[in-house]
Parts: sequence; C-alpha cells; structure tokens
Amino acid sequence: SRYYREVLPGEIVKISRHDVQTLDVVRRSEGDPSAFCIFEYVYFARPDSIFEGQMVYSVRRRCGQQLAIEAPVEADLVSTVPESATPAALGYAQMCGLPYVEVLCKNRYVGRTFIQPNMRLRQLGVAKKFGVLSDNFKGKRVVIIDDSIVRGNTISPIIKLLRESGAKEVHIRVASPPIRFPCYMGINIPTKEELIANRPEFHDLANYIGADSVVYLSVEGLVSSVQESIKARQDNNPKTHKSFIGKLGHCTACLTGNYPVELEW
Repeated sequence: SRYYREVLPGEIVKISRHDVQTLDVVRRSEGDPSAFCIFEYVYFARPDSIFEGQMVYSVRRRCGQQLAIEAPVEADLVSTVPESATPAALGYAQMCGLPYVEVLCKNRYVGRTFIQPNMRLRQLGVAKKFGVLSDNFKGKRVVIIDDSIVRGNTISPIIKLLRESGAKEVHIRVASPPIRFPCYMGINIPTKEELIANRPEFHDLANYIGADSVVYLSVEGLVSSVQESIKARQDNNPKTHKSFIGKLGHCTACLTGNYPVELEW
C-alpha cells in the first residue's frame, strides 16, 4: 500500500521507480516561523487538499462558523455563489441555525471569472455562468456567503439577478478578509488600484454592489480558523511533525501588508 503525506517545508524528496526518499529537510533560520499562504485555504486549493495535517474543506467550514459569530443577520436562508464557498456557507448556516438552500445553479461549461483577462469578459461570464432557482428564495431574505470579493464586479450582477428573481433582501458575508496589498510571492493578485478594498467605493460597498449589507471575516477570525486544529493537535501530541512545532506561521501579506520577508524595494 502507498502512503501519501505532505512534503514538509524545505524538504527535498527523491521519487524513483523503487521508492520515495527524503534526501534532506532544509531548516529555516533559527526561530523564523513558516509563512504558508493563507489564501490557499481561502480560495486557491481544492477542498480535499490537506495542508499542515488538516483538510481545506474543514478550514473553510470553520471560517463560515466564525463569520456567523462575527456577523450574524436577520434572514430566512443562507446560500452561496456555487461552489467554492459552499463549505463556508454550510458552516455559517449551521452556526446561525438557518437552512442552507441553493439559489443559483452553475453552468459547468464556463471557467472562473477571477482570472478572465478583462472586465467585459468577467461580467459577461457571470451572466452565462449561473441559472436562478427562484422558487427557493422568492419573497425571502437571503444571506449569500462568498469566499472572497476581490474587485467587486462579479458579485454585483449576481445580486441584481437575485433581486430581479424575487429576493426580498440580499446580505453578503465574505468568508475571508478584504485583499488590500499585492503579493510578491507568486500569487497573481490584481493591482492595488483594482482591489475594491482600496477604492473609495469600499466605504459604502453595500450600496456600490447593490446589497443590503456586506461584512468580511476579520483577519484574526481567519487566522484562528486556520490555526485552531493545528494548535489542538500540537497540544495533544508534542511529537507532531517537528516542522510544525514552535511558532505557527501563515502569510497574511495580501490582507495586512506584513510581508514574511523584507522587500528590497
């Protein structure tokens, strides 16, 4: 039987026909915590991925639960923009005691809008991307959980679509904090000017995107959702992977501007 596990930070692995060998684990500078990209948990990774000994799906569900604690709202049902934010929406619904109901169905033949090269294509993409399950929410107050609002132009037509199809109220809850800063570590985040969190519209974001309210998860809420089970495992088993012992580290640079390395410009 084959045993799969994560490649540890700094680990050099040799894979041959015969076996898989660890050649070396390059140690970090003394005392430096690791800086695993927190946005992998929020957006990029597949939900069945396992990082730092925990499943991404479980972290996203915890983010939704934490968001419900931080930003509850009087509503009739919780839903999502399918389907990357589904685990967070289920966590939010569970914590609030509201039903999770599908309001949109996805057209499987259209790619992700975040990476479309221009605005026109992104907005066209939204119209083609979803069908409306109007019977499920007509006359009701809907909470839509999204995993991230980066530019603000993808969620806007969706809110309009829901209102036109009979939603009484549309509240947006975002299961990650606002992105404010560029990533210099290899993630292609839009320019500072394009990020909605840096634009004047952000001060009245609900009005700008046509929602009744908008609340993002706090940075502290995201970090605690990510680190909670790693810490619990460390406490219960001091022999957990040596690389996890000591200071836990996650890069939150795109959210806070605190980069894990000194920038040379």
